[in-house]
Amino acid sequence: MDQSGDGASFNPASKLDGVSRRQTRQIESQSRPSAALIHETIRAEGEQELERRWWAIVLSGFAAGLSISLSLIVQGELHALISDEATRRLVAPLGYTVGFLVVVLGRQQLFTENTLTPILPLLHNRDLGTLASVLKLWILVLASNIAGTWAAASVLARTSIFEPRIVDAFIDLSRPTMEGTFSSTFVRAIFAGWLIASMAWLLPAAKGSRAHIIVVMTYVVALGQFLHIVAGSIECAFLVQSGLASFSQYASDFFIPTLLGNIIGGTTLVALLNYGQVAAEIDNHRG
Repeated sequence: MDQSGDGASFNPASKLDGVSRRQTRQIESQSRPSAALIHETIRAEGEQELERRWWAIVLSGFAAGLSISLSLIVQGELHALISDEATRRLVAPLGYTVGFLVVVLGRQQLFTENTLTPILPLLHNRDLGTLASVLKLWILVLASNIAGTWAAASVLARTSIFEPRIVDAFIDLSRPTMEGTFSSTFVRAIFAGWLIASMAWLLPAAKGSRAHIIVVMTYVVALGQFLHIVAGSIECAFLVQSGLASFSQYASDFFIPTLLGNIIGGTTLVALLNYGQVAAEIDNHRG
């Protein structure tokens, strides 16, 4: 990416005197990307996402919905295998990270990442055309993500591929997702949206540490029992298709408050605030 157009062309070694050219290159290689450079990297990704064909977005989103089922499956396996409650509380959430590793490293479309990535082009362009493209992307990704979770949940609920104790673990993990009040679910979803969008902001600067960042951030989501619209959907859809909850409960107790919380957590706490720290620099360059 051409850094001359992103407002981030500051050279950390340019103001250092008395260093050789080789030392200057070493300093440049060790310096962290600026906030403006990260912003421009993510904005470029967002522009690419907004230009993708609708069927490619749907297929990628459906694949993400299927892949995220691994978060419940692996976490359920660990939950069932660990008998000590304290150890289970700390270790089982590691299983939650597996689905996100597959989705994010596999470049599959996940709705909560899209509360950040396409929002930056919208904040940059500030026009109705970009807004329409963002809303279209959101609808396609969310619908395909949810369809994928329901397809995966149908397999988990209607087949006997897992032992009864594993199925019981799925139930134990899934029930708290639908037991909170509207307000508590909404707040827990804000935290999840904030963490996942923050993860997306960190990844461009991560280089070889992408997997570590994904694991750490999603582990915190699971450990804090924060609610993610796609990962939580596999849990709630499993309960509905197992006859342990109704579709109306899925919609009112989980889907609506979680969706709103994730959007606010991702767009407000991450996209707007991180854009705000570089807006003046970028606007000056545009002017």
